[in-house]
Amino acid sequence: MGEGEVQKFGLVVISAPSGGGKSTLCAELLRRHGARLALSISSTSRTPRGSEQNGVEYFFVERGEFESRIRAGGFAEWADVHGNYYGTSRQTLEQFWSEGRHVLLDIDVQGNASLMAAYPDRTFSVFIAPPDLEELERRLRGRGTDSEEAIQRRMKNARDEMGRRSEFHRVIVNNQFDRAFAELEGLVLEFMNRLEAGKWHG
Repeated sequence: MGEGEVQKFGLVVISAPSGGGKSTLCAELLRRHGARLALSISSTSRTPRGSEQNGVEYFFVERGEFESRIRAGGFAEWADVHGNYYGTSRQTLEQFWSEGRHVLLDIDVQGNASLMAAYPDRTFSVFIAPPDLEELERRLRGRGTDSEEAIQRRMKNARDEMGRRSEFHRVIVNNQFDRAFAELEGLVLEFMNRLEAGKWHG
């Protein structure tokens, strides 16, 4: 596939506060449109947790190797989060594009800003917002998996992330899954169709 054809394919970035529901929405997008849309798996320097497997949840990369790749420009975006590196490999994106697929990324607002800067003409970004912060806190507590300290940290991060909603092309309020998914699916299909037709201008 030539370079001109590769340019027909782009990035769909989905961000949300923890508990915003983006993982479920992304999973349904992939289930329905996996022939056109591939999930980008991030790389991280942290060690696997529990049953995590390399190449499934993350690509696990030794810290020194990760830093070498950063210096070599191997990541489209990366961040140091609580002492561990996370990033999106340029090679991964280019591999999917060469296969004729768009790439779906489930990443944070910082990652979105980096990708919008790196690929401004082929990135479409959507922020999934909770109905309100009270509902978000209710969802986090309902999981029963986080300590009080972790919940408060996630709520602080959520307030910061909600303040950056304007950096995204569109914002979808996820107060009812079917409605939110229908809106997201329509936007993503429109983006992919327009980009492939050469009619997407960021």
